[in-house]
Amino acid sequence: MGRPTSKTDLLNAAEANYKELKALIASLSEKELSTPFQFDDSKKEAHWKRDKNLRDVLIHLYEWHQLLLDFVTSNQAGVSKPFLPKPYNWKNYGKMNEWFWQKHQDTDLEEAKVMLDESHRKVMELAETFTNEELFSKGIYQWAGNNALGAYFVSDTASHYTWAVKKIKAHRKNCKAFV
Repeated sequence: MGRPTSKTDLLNAAEANYKELKALIASLSEKELSTPFQFDDSKKEAHWKRDKNLRDVLIHLYEWHQLLLDFVTSNQAGVSKPFLPKPYNWKNYGKMNEWFWQKHQDTDLEEAKVMLDESHRKVMELAETFTNEELFSKGIYQWAGNNALGAYFVSDTASHYTWAVKKIKAHRKNCKAFV
């Protein structure tokens, strides 16, 4: 399935990808859960080095949900807010991701699971409040910039869940290689 371009596609993809993520997590062995993430240096993106375990991945998703929820609800209430909080922007948001990582080093895995379930539910409920046109027509919300609002929802749900699944599967493959 391609990137969602309608409300129905967004909701279906987000739920399907979240269900896949949850099933993958449930299938992890104790060894896979207890082995720190370790990826080879051929993976250049910063997140391959940043995230050390499943908790880190789940917290990353949770924190991006928080960004979306705050962005949409603040702007809907007339409080102008960019998607990324100051001093971050699309050139330096990696530093923000590092801050999220640091902020949650005392959060345990079970707490991270609960936090993510709750934030996923809130994001999906918020998405439901918009019409297809409101989500996928550019220019409806000036505060969404050059993007349709739905692009933020797609990126923070379906696409981000796919990223997490790939990362967890790569970790699982590494665990099998070290047997």
